[in-house]
Amino acid sequence: MNLDFTQMTPYIPYMLEGIWVTLKFVAVALLIGALIGTLLALFKISGPAPLRAFAVAYTSIFRGTPLILQLMLIYFAVPQLTGYDITPFLSAITAFGLNSAAYISEIIRAGIQAVDKGQVEAAQALGVPYRAMMKDIILPQAFKNILPALMNEVITLTKESALVSTIGYLDLMRRAQVVGASMYRQFEPLLFVGLIYWVLVMILTLIGRKIERRLKASDIR
Repeated sequence: MNLDFTQMTPYIPYMLEGIWVTLKFVAVALLIGALIGTLLALFKISGPAPLRAFAVAYTSIFRGTPLILQLMLIYFAVPQLTGYDITPFLSAITAFGLNSAAYISEIIRAGIQAVDKGQVEAAQALGVPYRAMMKDIILPQAFKNILPALMNEVITLTKESALVSTIGYLDLMRRAQVVGASMYRQFEPLLFVGLIYWVLVMILTLIGRKIERRLKASDIR
């Protein structure tokens, strides 16, 4: 096997810029997913029947269809149906945010339902409003339970972000493809960004473990 990374040297800064581009898109998509996912989880647990049905149907659709299909539908269908030329970035954060919301809603729902029911009963007995009870009592405890699952969702989203290269968004994967086409050698740039993805995932894993240890230590104290 003949590997030659010397030709790739001038392109390294260009590919490294893709780290920020990828992380920015993932962060925005996660924020969207967390906000919508929290609302969906609350709908499933205590919402009126129509909202509960909507949340269940939403989760079923977005978990039951491929993410790349959702991305393509948003990127190609929006201009066709509305005449609005949606950008790759907006398509990416919309598709990934909506998809992530379905998974996060299930994670939060499970975390909330894992909280001791006595906590809810005590809050209701004391006359604590529902919104305050969820914000100050239930959700903080649920967060400790769901942290590992949330970190897994962050890691999964970071890895799956490579799919946005299919719509021309200049993330890490797309930049590797551009460099490979310029060099007429695909393996080296793909191997290079593969290493970057691995480092990003390892960093996220370590951050998750550190936060988890701190939460456990706060419980002990």
